[in-house]
Amino acid sequence: MRAVLCKAYGPPNSLVLEDIPSPEPAPDQVLLKVKAAGVNFPDTLIIQGKYQLKPAFPFSPGSEVAGMIARTGSDVTDFKVGDRVIASLGYGGFAEEVVAAADRLLPIPAGMDFVQASSFLLTYGTSLYALQDRGGLKKGETLLVLGAAGGVGIAAIEIGKALGARVIAAASSEDKLALCRDHGADETINYSSEDLRERLRSMTSDRGVDVIYDPVGGPYSEPALRSMAWGGRFLVIGFASGEIPRIPLNLPLLKGCDIIGVFWGAFLRRDAQQSRDHLGELIGLYATGQLRPAITQTYPLERAPEALTELMERRVKGKIVIVP
Repeated sequence: MRAVLCKAYGPPNSLVLEDIPSPEPAPDQVLLKVKAAGVNFPDTLIIQGKYQLKPAFPFSPGSEVAGMIARTGSDVTDFKVGDRVIASLGYGGFAEEVVAAADRLLPIPAGMDFVQASSFLLTYGTSLYALQDRGGLKKGETLLVLGAAGGVGIAAIEIGKALGARVIAAASSEDKLALCRDHGADETINYSSEDLRERLRSMTSDRGVDVIYDPVGGPYSEPALRSMAWGGRFLVIGFASGEIPRIPLNLPLLKGCDIIGVFWGAFLRRDAQQSRDHLGELIGLYATGQLRPAITQTYPLERAPEALTELMERRVKGKIVIVP
């Protein structure tokens, strides 16, 4: 089978495409024929040695895939050959075949194709856990989404609307903001040409926003935090800008607000039952049309380095997918 391999830490153009033997599933695993693999920001970190997970070389990036079960391990009873599934992997997905633990599989909902399925689990799982469990977002509250045109940003917009919030989307260009409005954002801010704090002050009549969803970090985190309402919640999702902000700790004191970390991967490992409940909720929201994965481009396996570069340089709107 063909696989995109990381043989030493480096940029995407250091990855190589090679033929390697098909993997063998352990008793509690399945072998998947990969039909589509979502491209996520952790994929850009893991190949540079900047992620908390550091697999042995050589390895393939790719943390979530959709595919068809080709073989099952001897202990697997809940799935069978031919089942269409989504798999949460950690790494290994940019390949024609991959093994996955049976307890990290989810049946693909009816009406969802492989490309959509490969972009569903991480973005929507992260956003539901962040907004509902960690942020306690309530109906009628105001949610600000930074980096709103990215994969998790679009998911946060849609889940925020499903939870009954007023959603303000902030992004760096008008075409990105148009995508945000198409996915339900009530109002938008172009923070490359508008003053973020002034716009938020005007939009909220000086009250501020109740919840901030920040997958970007960088220079807009602190101005957003300074625009928070009393008792608000600032959700730390990640640092796609490459810069981890240094937040003055007097701000949460003055705002009476919380700064809350969101680590969805650790939540999956620590609370399997609650994560399964979340997946059931997400499937229900998808079935009613409230969730619509924003797939903007697909790439063949040999162009995986190009896809990762586009994501690293923040030129991607919505989600991009590798189709082996």
